[in-house]
Amino acid sequence: MRDLSPDSVISVVAPFYNEVKNIKTFVEELENELEKIGFSDKHEMILVNDGSTDGSDRELERIITDYPGKIKVIHLSRNFGHASAVYAGLEHADGQVIILMDSDMQDDPGCFEAFLQKWQEGYDVVYSERSSRQESAPLRFLFWLFYRILFLMSDTYIPPDAGNFALMDRRVVDTLLSLPEKNIYVPGLRAWIGFKQIGVPVPRRIRYDHSPRINLKAKWNHAINAIFSFSYLPLIIFRVLGMLALMVSLILASFTLYHKLISGLAVRAWASNLITITFFGGLNLFGIGIIGEYISRIYNEVRARPRYIIDRIASVDKVPGHDKGAGQ
Repeated sequence: MRDLSPDSVISVVAPFYNEVKNIKTFVEELENELEKIGFSDKHEMILVNDGSTDGSDRELERIITDYPGKIKVIHLSRNFGHASAVYAGLEHADGQVIILMDSDMQDDPGCFEAFLQKWQEGYDVVYSERSSRQESAPLRFLFWLFYRILFLMSDTYIPPDAGNFALMDRRVVDTLLSLPEKNIYVPGLRAWIGFKQIGVPVPRRIRYDHSPRINLKAKWNHAINAIFSFSYLPLIIFRVLGMLALMVSLILASFTLYHKLISGLAVRAWASNLITITFFGGLNLFGIGIIGEYISRIYNEVRARPRYIIDRIASVDKVPGHDKGAGQ
């Protein structure tokens, strides 16, 4: 069994994007749960404002005055995306144990105690397995399908239905932060680095406003990023298709030459010519698209741009009389 050292804290990292109506409720729920499990004075909240435009920045600045010494708000210079905001939070978390979660009330802080128990038993990563979802049936099916496709295609074992919501030991977070890549899929990288990991079944709650912030296009891009970041199978599929196309072309060529040179039944402008041309043209474009996806990722890595840019960091010290707006 292991436990927190006397001078260590638990860090809770949560990115925010246009969640102004939920910030107070979210923070209150976290504070109540941490107090309930005995960590009221041994925790910090790292709240990352990912370029919100609905006044979340002002609400976050206000909320830190209600919890002096417990909340650090990181304002990014613009919206860099969920994964980049996650990394911004992780890089500024000081805890021996770090809990990563979403800020839309779908991740239940009531699971903190179960997470900590598994960590005390020696596990370095305790991730949530989404045992149930509150979304519509078509969306639940798409999530189910994505995780199974990723599981089958990935070169790394990524547990199905494992999202961002997880507890990680300090050394796991330090290892994650040492990885230089820019195309980030957090559950995949978390699985790739190894260490001792275990899943805990966690029901996925419904969003507080029943209105998802991420549309289908963003979900599609997220899925594509996960697949191309952890699998070469698309290239392998294209290679197999190329071999099959070559066999088909040889068969068609033999068929055409037979009728041209032997049977004399060859007819000009066969419909098969059009079919063959469109087939190989589509196949080539499909292959170029797949290769281009990998090349674009190489280009993104080579540019070596930062994952995010910080506008300012705000916090309020515990000491009475300290300037409330301390920031940098």
